[in-house]
Amino acid sequence: MSTPAHDPLDDPLARERAHLAASRAALRAMREDVEALDIRDVAANWVNAQVLTRQIDERIKALADLSDTPLFFGRLDYLHAPGAEQAEGAEGERFYIGRRHVHDADGDPMVIDWRAPVSQPFYRASKKDPMDVGLRRRFGYTGGDLTAYEDEHLSDPAEAAATSKLLQREIERPRVGPMRDIVATIQPEQDEIVRSGLSGTVCVQGGPGTGKTAVGLHRVAYLLYAHRERLARTGTLVIGPNRSFLNYIEQVLPALGELTVRQATVDDLVAHVEVRGTDEAAAALVKGDARMAEVLRRALYAHVTPPTEPVVVVRGSRRWRIPAYELEEIVGELLARDIRYGAAREALPQRIAHAVLVRMEQAGEAPDDRVQDAVARNSAVKAAVKEIWPAVDPAKLVLRLLSDAEFLAEHAAGILDEDEQKTILWARPARSVKSAKWSAADAVLIDEAADLIQRTHSLGHVVLDEAQDLSPMQYRAVGRRCTTGSATVLGDLAQGTTPWATRSWTEALAHLGKPEGAVEELTAGFRVPTDVIAYASRLLPHIAPGLTPVASVRENPGFFEVRTATGAADVVDACARLLRNEGSTGLIAADARIPALAEALTAAGISYLAPGEETTRETRLTLVPASLAKGLEYDYVVLDEPQAVVDGEPDERTGLRRLYVALTRAVSGLIVTHAAPLPPQLAE
Repeated sequence: MSTPAHDPLDDPLARERAHLAASRAALRAMREDVEALDIRDVAANWVNAQVLTRQIDERIKALADLSDTPLFFGRLDYLHAPGAEQAEGAEGERFYIGRRHVHDADGDPMVIDWRAPVSQPFYRASKKDPMDVGLRRRFGYTGGDLTAYEDEHLSDPAEAAATSKLLQREIERPRVGPMRDIVATIQPEQDEIVRSGLSGTVCVQGGPGTGKTAVGLHRVAYLLYAHRERLARTGTLVIGPNRSFLNYIEQVLPALGELTVRQATVDDLVAHVEVRGTDEAAAALVKGDARMAEVLRRALYAHVTPPTEPVVVVRGSRRWRIPAYELEEIVGELLARDIRYGAAREALPQRIAHAVLVRMEQAGEAPDDRVQDAVARNSAVKAAVKEIWPAVDPAKLVLRLLSDAEFLAEHAAGILDEDEQKTILWARPARSVKSAKWSAADAVLIDEAADLIQRTHSLGHVVLDEAQDLSPMQYRAVGRRCTTGSATVLGDLAQGTTPWATRSWTEALAHLGKPEGAVEELTAGFRVPTDVIAYASRLLPHIAPGLTPVASVRENPGFFEVRTATGAADVVDACARLLRNEGSTGLIAADARIPALAEALTAAGISYLAPGEETTRETRLTLVPASLAKGLEYDYVVLDEPQAVVDGEPDERTGLRRLYVALTRAVSGLIVTHAAPLPPQLAE
C-alpha cells in the first residue's frame, strides 16, 4: 500500500486528489451546461417540447455527483495509445476509470465510463496477459474522500502478482442500506458475462455470494451503454422475485446513471385480474405445468365453428353469395397460418370481402380497396365472423376451464389425467371474472390465453433474477416479453424453494423460448465467509447433488457460531451482540416465529425494519421471514431455529433449500441459535 510522500509536489496521492477535484468540477460544468439549455426555439410543438424536456431532466439526473460515491476508482496507464500499433517508443495514454464519462471544457476525457472498451483491461488484464497495460492503479476511499492507492505493474516480470488489498477491502466493506454497485470489484469471469453481446441470452448459475445479481444488473447497464438507441426504442426490464427484493436492488442502476430501466415481479407482468386466492401446492403445480399451454390453445380454438351457411352481401341491386364450402376454405387457410387468434379474426372479414370482390370483377365491375373495406364492414359479413370466429375474453376462457368439468375434460384429454383435472377445478365455480378468487397461477394462465389471442409486446432485453423458483408457465410469461430480444437469467438450482423449482437450466431456457442460451457458472464466493459457506454446503448433497460448492475467496474468515438458546431472550441477546459491530444485521426465522420475535425485540427496546426497508443508517436490524430472505444480504445474521425453517415448508427437500438460503445471507458473521435439535443434514 502506498502512502503520501513528504513533498506535496511529489505526492502521488495529492495529485490524484487534485484530479478528483478537477473531475468533480468538470462534472458540475457538464450538468450546468445541460441545465442552461434553452429549447424554446428548438421544439417544433408542445409535444416535442415535453419529450425534449423529459430527456433533459433525465440527463441532469444522470449527471448528478454523489458525494459519498467515488467518481473514479481506477487508473490505467497504457504502454501504447489504444488502437495504435505497438511500435517501440510509441507514447502511451492514461485513463481514469469510473462510473460515468466526464470531460473537460475542451471535450477531453477526465474519467472514462467503466463500460467503454478502453476500460476493459481494468477488469481483465493480468500478468499473463497485460493487454498493453503497464500500470493498473486502484483507489481507496473513505466516504467520498480519496485516501489511498495501490499499484500493479503488469508489464514488469520482476514484480510478483499479489492479491489487491484495496479490492479485498471493497469486497468486504460493510453492507448498510440497499444493494450497491460493484463496478470497482468486477472480476474477469464476471466481466466476461457483463460484456457479452445483446443478441445472445445468458443464463448464470451462481451459488450464494457469487455476485450473480450484481452481474445481471451491470449487464443491463453495459447493454444500455453499448446499444443505447436500440434499447431506448425496445425497452429493458428487470424481474425480481418480490417487492422487497426490488426495493433492495433499486439503487444500483441509478448509481450507474441508468434511470429508465423498469423493475417488476412476474405477478406484476400478469396482473390482468385481482389476485385474492391461493392454491394448494398440488393445484399450483399442475397450473404451472407447460402442458397447460396446449390445454388453453385447444380451448381457445374450439370457439372457431366451421361455417354451414353462405354469406350473402347486398350492394345496391346486386347480391353477392359466398358459399359455405368457400368460407370453410378461408377459415382453414387462416388456421393453417398459425397466427394469433385475434389477428386471424381481424383478417377473416377482409378475406370474405376479397372473395366478394373477385365475383364483382368476374361480373365486369372494377371495385377498389374502398369497396373491399366497405364489404368487410357489411352487416352480413360481420354477423358471419361473429358466428364463425367469435371474440374471446382470456379471463372468461380460464374461468370456464376452471369451473366447467366437462369443458376442461374435453380440452385436457390426453394431456392431463383425471386426477390432475380434479386438482385444478374450483370447488365453488365463480359466476363472473370479478367475483372469482383468482390465484397467482391463474393470472399466469390468463396471460398465456391473452397472448394466444393478441401478441404480447416484446422488449429488447429482460433480466430475470432468482429464476430457479419459476414454474414453466411463468418462464413462458417472461419469455413472451423478450421474443424479439434477449435475456439474462440468474439463479441457483440449490436455492429453489417452490414445488415446481427448476430442475435444469436447459429445461428452463426451453420454456423461456431461448433454447440456444449459454449457461455460465460462477463458483467464486465474494460475499459469504469461508466458515459460513462450508457449513451451509453440508446441505448441497441433499438439495442439489452434483452442483459445485461455492469457494469463498474472502481473506476475512468471518465470524461463525452455533449456540443453544433457551428462549427468545437468547435470540435477542445474539442480535444485540452483533449490533455492536459496524454494518447491518438480519434476524432470519421461520415465518411462523416472526410475531414472537418481533414482540421480544420490542420488549428489549431494539428497533427493527422489515425486508426492503433497509434505507436508513439509524436502524440496522432487519427482521426477515425465511420466505423473504432470498437475494438479500446483511453483514451479520442471526438464524433462529433451523429446524423450524425446514418444518415451515411442505416437504423436507424444499425446507432444506430454504434453510440453505437463510444460512448464506451473512457477509461477515453468522450466529445460529436453536432450542430444538439441528437438522441431521447439518451434522453430517
